[in-house]
Amino acid sequence: MNRLLLLLFSLSAAVPVAAYAQQQKFEYEFDHERPWVELQAQLPAYPKPENLLQFDPGPVSTNLHYVDAPSITVGEDGVIRYSLVVKSTAGAMNVSYEGIRCQTAEKRTYAYGRSDETWARASLSKWADLENIAQNYAQRALYRYFFCPLGFHMVRDADEAIQALKAGIHPRAIRY
Repeated sequence: MNRLLLLLFSLSAAVPVAAYAQQQKFEYEFDHERPWVELQAQLPAYPKPENLLQFDPGPVSTNLHYVDAPSITVGEDGVIRYSLVVKSTAGAMNVSYEGIRCQTAEKRTYAYGRSDETWARASLSKWADLENIAQNYAQRALYRYFFCPLGFHMVRDADEAIQALKAGIHPRAIRY
């Protein structure tokens, strides 16, 4: 009987604690933004030469840089995803599927292109700050001048991103 009373007492004490925790979560989400959740990235078709849009990443590189137009997506999670193609003057080519998050000025690589025109998922795919890594010059150019003009404004859709690439700069971007 004592055990039954102890069990009933502990259960009745747990209900207010759970209700209080639920109320706290509701109030937090009401007063604050919900935590950001990234959508699952689906790999696009491998880039085709006729769909490549060339862009200038600046004087840092002599390579040719392209974005595959059909691969550009603007996700509901605030991530612009695209295939990047970099061709060296010697003819070597690097292909990657990446994302840029305007809100935080970060980039992520989801997959790398193989010579047989298939994708290999990146084993260490995580978000990285665009400004702190010297190798991100192409992604910084895409962020500043094409996909996230003014540093925080994100293009509305793939068509706006494509128009900016075709024009050589987004109309709201400022070169500095």
